[in-house]
Amino acid sequence: MLKPTLTALALLTGTTALAQNIDVTDMSDAERDAFRAEVRSYLMENPEVIIEAVNALEARQAQAEAQAAEAAVGDNTDAIFNDGVSWVGGNPDGDITVVEFMDYRCGYCRRAKAEVEELVASDGNIRFVLKEFPILGEASLTMSRFAIAAKNVAGDEAYKQVHDAMMELTADPTEDALRGVAEELSLDADAIIAEMGSDAVNSQIAETRALAEELAIRGTPTFVMGDELVRGYVSLEEMQEIVAAERQEG
Repeated sequence: MLKPTLTALALLTGTTALAQNIDVTDMSDAERDAFRAEVRSYLMENPEVIIEAVNALEARQAQAEAQAAEAAVGDNTDAIFNDGVSWVGGNPDGDITVVEFMDYRCGYCRRAKAEVEELVASDGNIRFVLKEFPILGEASLTMSRFAIAAKNVAGDEAYKQVHDAMMELTADPTEDALRGVAEELSLDADAIIAEMGSDAVNSQIAETRALAEELAIRGTPTFVMGDELVRGYVSLEEMQEIVAAERQEG
């Protein structure tokens, strides 16, 4: 018969050498029933153990994910920071680069926009890269195509103007709606719309999606700040803390 509650718990958690010497498959039915009762009794009397175990597991998983993300960022540095096609703002010679994977239909991307721009403007030494990552349906894809096409046709300033307009657009991105945006910004609507289906636009979107797959990015916004991959919306204060920490580590 198994003597100790602690031995039963050790077997459950696999935390001691003693547990490694116990083979549940060698127990009789009576011993197995006693073992189960012992473990159940202990957990009922000490339910906090379950919470501690879950917390420990989550912490271990989070650490593993962070290490994997850091490795993935290191393996894809050029594609993340210097792909040659994504819009670059802020200080082009900044000592740290912040990259955002975004979707125009993402509510959290819209919420983060002002805070990201405040981060870049108030810091003065951040290079900022926008990655078009349309994942929320055809409307998102159409809007990204329009923004990239505007950059290809009319340059970086036009891209930023269109990007800002797309972030504010609540109507469906029909051709009439997109023409209206282009005309309001004094851009060549015909040329931009013709460019939307080009190989260059298709290639940029495909490459960003492939990069996101490498980085295990499933949602927006997702940021790369220095060497750190940051998933989801973060406040201005949190972004400032991350940037400061990255500078210290650098």
